[in-house]
Amino acid sequence: MIRGRKSILRCAGRLFGRKNAISAVAENQPTKNRMYDWHIFEDYRRKLLTIIREGMVFDFKEMALSIFRLQYEALPAYRRFCNKRRVYDSLGIWELIPPMPTTAFKELPLTALPEDIITTVFESSGTTGQKPSRHFHCEDSLTAYEASCLNWFQQHVLPPLDGHRYIILTPAAEDAPHSSLVHMFDTIERVVGAATSEFVGVAKDGGWHIDHDRVIDLLVDAARFDRTVTLLGTAFSFVHLLDECKKRDKTFQLAPGSRVMETGGYKGKSRTMPKDELHKAITETLGIQPQWIVCEYGMSELSSQAYDHVAGSEEYRVFRFPPWARTRVVSAETGNEVKLGETGLLQVFDLANVYSMMAVQTEDRVKRLEDGFELVGRVNGAEPRGCSLMPSDS
Repeated sequence: MIRGRKSILRCAGRLFGRKNAISAVAENQPTKNRMYDWHIFEDYRRKLLTIIREGMVFDFKEMALSIFRLQYEALPAYRRFCNKRRVYDSLGIWELIPPMPTTAFKELPLTALPEDIITTVFESSGTTGQKPSRHFHCEDSLTAYEASCLNWFQQHVLPPLDGHRYIILTPAAEDAPHSSLVHMFDTIERVVGAATSEFVGVAKDGGWHIDHDRVIDLLVDAARFDRTVTLLGTAFSFVHLLDECKKRDKTFQLAPGSRVMETGGYKGKSRTMPKDELHKAITETLGIQPQWIVCEYGMSELSSQAYDHVAGSEEYRVFRFPPWARTRVVSAETGNEVKLGETGLLQVFDLANVYSMMAVQTEDRVKRLEDGFELVGRVNGAEPRGCSLMPSDS
């Protein structure tokens, strides 16, 4: 699982200093011989699951500092990263927990899990030739991931309708085992039932393609029998579908209550479209009104996702994470939190990231709002990836 030792050492040198680079890499590899018992996370994980599944009231500060101390102890690379910033496990303010840059996930296996229990590795998506970030999982960490994604999806997208069909514009999990998005959709399919959901994506030639014949047959059937549907997919998949419908001179008026969940950017996989333009095209082609189009924000490095509104709601669109994940928007120059209405870099503190990094520094530029954030775009020079979006005003 460990790739490119020279590049790992270069990154480690930047993060920890040349002197400590070799030991930082060696100590932070997944291994069968840890000096600690990884089960020290179990009490925390069980409490987290109770919070997510049963809505237990909790103290975010207490939980954040608890998992920070566990990760500080269990991940030597993170401990060095914190110590270099003079932050130690005696920290008492969660806002000062140092977020690990997503770029570090490309070079270092940032996991507290021993190698022999790792079952899944999520990798970031992006343009061809990029080195992906990696997020290591075992059965226990996937339990936390799935509980988190189901709870927030059900509150924002899931329709309370019998006979509702899901059309998923990605390959199935067995054909895309390293995609956290596909794993999320697979989790949803297991809950709503395979009889009412279908993956229509195909993994081919190193990319994802849509079985357009099958999608259009499903849409024709839904429109004819006035059945509600939800289409789930990436922005570039919707562009391909819309282009194909236009090519075939097909438009639909799907039943009221039908909805779309779109996520991610374009990553060179299709022509780019500003969000407003994409949503307008979805409405014109599928007959789904804007209030029923929900945007999702997620990353392979995280275990929780944000949504910009509840399907069917006319409220102002703003991305919100669930209660067990919080954000800070900071200045790239000072590292201090920006004022409301100002733009900065997004930091995410995700309590569901049990065995890796609870605190993550993204390369996404966002506007800080009262109760969430608005995506603006990527940092100049950052690689485009799944969570990138075209600015709505571009």
